[in-house]
Amino acid sequence: MQLFHHYATELSAISSQVKPFPVTGARVAVRNESLAAELGIDLKELETDALLSALFGEHGELQANSVAQKYGGHQFGQWNPNLGDGRGLLLGEIKAPNGAFWDLHLKGAGQTPYSRQADGRAVLRSTIREYLAGEALHVLGIPSSRSLCLLTSNEPVHREQRERGAMMIRTCQSHIRFGHFEYFHHSNQPQQLEALFNYSFKHHFRSCLSSSTPHQDMFQSIVTNTALMIANWQAYGFNHGVMNTDNMSIHGITFDYGPYAFLDDFIPEYVCNSSDHAGRYAFDQQPSIGLWNLNALAHAFTSFLEIDEIKTVLTTYETTFINEYQILMKRRLGLYEHAINDTQLAAEIDVLIAEWMTILQDEKADFHQSFRLVSEQLLSLETLDLNSISDNFVQADRVRQWCVNYHEIQQSLLSLSNSSWTQIQQQMLAVNPKFVLRNHLVQEAIEAAEEDDFSILETLVTVLTSPFEDHPEFARFSEPPANPQKGISLSCSS
Repeated sequence: MQLFHHYATELSAISSQVKPFPVTGARVAVRNESLAAELGIDLKELETDALLSALFGEHGELQANSVAQKYGGHQFGQWNPNLGDGRGLLLGEIKAPNGAFWDLHLKGAGQTPYSRQADGRAVLRSTIREYLAGEALHVLGIPSSRSLCLLTSNEPVHREQRERGAMMIRTCQSHIRFGHFEYFHHSNQPQQLEALFNYSFKHHFRSCLSSSTPHQDMFQSIVTNTALMIANWQAYGFNHGVMNTDNMSIHGITFDYGPYAFLDDFIPEYVCNSSDHAGRYAFDQQPSIGLWNLNALAHAFTSFLEIDEIKTVLTTYETTFINEYQILMKRRLGLYEHAINDTQLAAEIDVLIAEWMTILQDEKADFHQSFRLVSEQLLSLETLDLNSISDNFVQADRVRQWCVNYHEIQQSLLSLSNSSWTQIQQQMLAVNPKFVLRNHLVQEAIEAAEEDDFSILETLVTVLTSPFEDHPEFARFSEPPANPQKGISLSCSS
C-alpha cells in the first residue's frame, strides 16, 4: 500500500517521530475485508507476516514515518495540557480509490513521549470493543472511526488485572481532535496554532478556503457535524461514556471508544462509565456536553473570529441537533412527512413521538426491541389489531391508546402520498435494527477470544454489519439481556 505522510512532514513541530514497538507472539486475528476493499488495500498486506514486517521490519513502510501527536483536552471538565498519543501512532495517510485520504493509526504501539509513565499498550478486551463499535455505528449510518485489523499477542499487559496485549489499525479522515487546537491556544503557541489551522484547511476543510470567512466556515462545519453525530447517538441509544474534548473529532465522527454502551432498558440518565461518579457523561447529558465541548474549542478560534461571530455559530448547534433528532425519530417510527403544511398534524406527530418515548421511559422498556416491535407489527396497527404490541407492556391500555393515535396520524400521512402500510413497514424495518451491540454480548466475545476462539466475534460482526436482517440461525444474539446483564458499567480502560 502507498502511504502519504502529510501530517508527519507538514506538522513535524507538533508531533514526535516514534517507531512502534512489537508485542510478543503477535498475529492478525481479524481483518476487516469490506473496509480494506473500500480503501483499496490488498488483503495479502493484512496477513500476519506481511503486516508485522511492514510495522516492525527495519525497512517496513508502515513505520517509516510514524508519529505520536501532541494535544491537550478537558477531561471531565478540567483542563489537562499533558495529553497526546500515549499508546497510538499515526502511521500515515492512504488514498482510497475514490480519491479521499484516510489515516492509518496503530493503537497499542508502545510508549511515546506522551504515555505519562503508562506502558503504551492496548489489551485484547478494548480492541475488540472498539472494532465492534466502529462497525455497528457505521452500518447504522452514524459517522465513526473503523478498524482495519486486530492483532492479538501472547504479551501480558496489566490493567485492573493481567490481560493479553493487542494492537489494532484504526482508520478515519484524520485523528485531529478538539484538544489539538485547545492545546496550542492555551499554551500560547500562536504559530503552531496557525500551522494547525492551515493544515486543516488544506487537507480537511478545503472548501472553506474559497470563503471570505474561512475560520467561521470551518467552525460552523465542526459545530454542525458534531450536532448531527450526537443526534444520531440519541436516536439510536448510544452512550459514548467519556466525551472529553481530546476524544472529540473535528470531523464529527464517533471517536476514541472507551466505556461505551448501547442502552438496554430506556433509562435516560444511564451512565456507562464507572469512573463518571457525577454522571457528567450520562446518556441524556450528551447533547449538552457536545455544546460544552464546542464552547471549549471555540476559545482556539478567538484569534481569528470576533466573539459575536463565534456566538452566532454556536447558536446553530441546538437547532441542528433538534431538527436531525426529530427527522431520525420520525423515520424510526415510520412517520414520513410528505410536504406537510398542516401545522396541527405536524404538532400531533411531535406529541406522538414524545408520548412513545415517555412510555418507554416509564416502563423501562428495552429501547431497541421496542422500536423493532413496532416495525414488525406495523400491519397490525393498520387493522387496529393492537394486542400484538400492547401485550408487551405493563401499561397495556396506555399503549393501545397510543396505537390508536398512531393509526389516525399514519392514515393522514398516507393520504398525502402514494405509500402504503406495507411500504412504510419495509422502510421501518430498514432503519430499526434487530441486532444491537449489547455489552453482555461483547463480553462473551472477549472471553472466548482470550482463549483464542474468535468465532463469537465473527458472528457478531456478521449480524452487526447486516443488523436489519432476520438471521434466524443467530437469533439468540438479538435477544435482550437478562436482568443481571443489563446496564453494565465499565472502566475507562475498556
